[in-house]
Amino acid sequence: MADDSLALLQFILAGGAVASRRALLDTHLTPARTLAAGAPAWRAAGLAETQIQRLRQPPAEELQRSLDWLAQPGHRLLGWHDPDYPPLLRRISSPPLALFVEGDPALLWHAGVAIVGSRSPTAGGRDNAYAFARAFAASGTSVISGMATGIDAAAHEAALATPDGVTVAVLGTGPDLAYPPHHATLRDRIAAQGAVVSEHPPGTLAKPSHFPSRNRILAGLALGTLVVEATERSGALITARQAGDCGREVFAVPGSIHNPLARGCHRLIRDGAGLVETAQEVLDALVPMASELAEFLRGRLAGSAARPHIGSDNALAPLSPDYQPLWLALGHDPTGMDLLVERTGLTTAELSSMLLVMELDGRVAVEHGRYSRKT
Repeated sequence: MADDSLALLQFILAGGAVASRRALLDTHLTPARTLAAGAPAWRAAGLAETQIQRLRQPPAEELQRSLDWLAQPGHRLLGWHDPDYPPLLRRISSPPLALFVEGDPALLWHAGVAIVGSRSPTAGGRDNAYAFARAFAASGTSVISGMATGIDAAAHEAALATPDGVTVAVLGTGPDLAYPPHHATLRDRIAAQGAVVSEHPPGTLAKPSHFPSRNRILAGLALGTLVVEATERSGALITARQAGDCGREVFAVPGSIHNPLARGCHRLIRDGAGLVETAQEVLDALVPMASELAEFLRGRLAGSAARPHIGSDNALAPLSPDYQPLWLALGHDPTGMDLLVERTGLTTAELSSMLLVMELDGRVAVEHGRYSRKT
């Protein structure tokens, strides 16, 4: 594993077009084998000579910085070859070669909604973002955003304030840096309670080009994207377009015709985005894709990377033996996550994945972060 991490870092730091590096990993299966294949294989896959030179002589300071970051507890590098790489992200047109994750990487498999919008929202827009995010978090859905000022920050704060709320921040810097800098404390809180994600190595500073690129990951991790307030020339609209391009649902909150920050949302609605007034409307629309994500989870929890067949039979299948301890730990009275951890001996990440599958199967009800058998 250590050899794979080192080799993967070398391919990340080689830079250049990502598609050829993903193709190499598809061919050779692991980063260590891909690195050992040598220059002829790299060249045949389409790597440029500058990339090959950086593979032969990786930038020592950047490589050591990344290795030091990975050596810290709670830090993980998920590569394209890794079975834990988020399945929804594999479907976008240009998935990243790898993700640097601080926090719980299992949360990248969690059903989530991206909330985006203006960096300078109205008071009403900020309140709407907070209310929608709070409702999503209370339903067990993760809140995904970009940690920017304004709507992003309100969404993250709402999820953090919700008992057992889950939030994921996708950064346009390295995973160790906050942008804007005054969100350093917010970044640390998200890493402790959720996950902070970046395709950029530690120490990478913010650049204008990083943020449209960051938005494709944000949209790709989510089942759908909700735009709360946005002008007609807004980065939030780029995220919404990218969400639509990768087959995800896009929603917009309408506003006053006199509010310039409502015009971007109204444009999205005219172009086919769902007009929504409540979080439940969003959640109801995402059920089909959430069910598909649950199938990926079943396969992963069973130790298989293959996607199981999605049937149309509404009857509940027999419960897998792996789920029996959790089923026995659940009662008809709502039970919190801490007590389920104590009763089953499973980790929070394992329980979160299993409870999502059982919820989507119709076996489990969740309310305010507490779980019970569905009658």
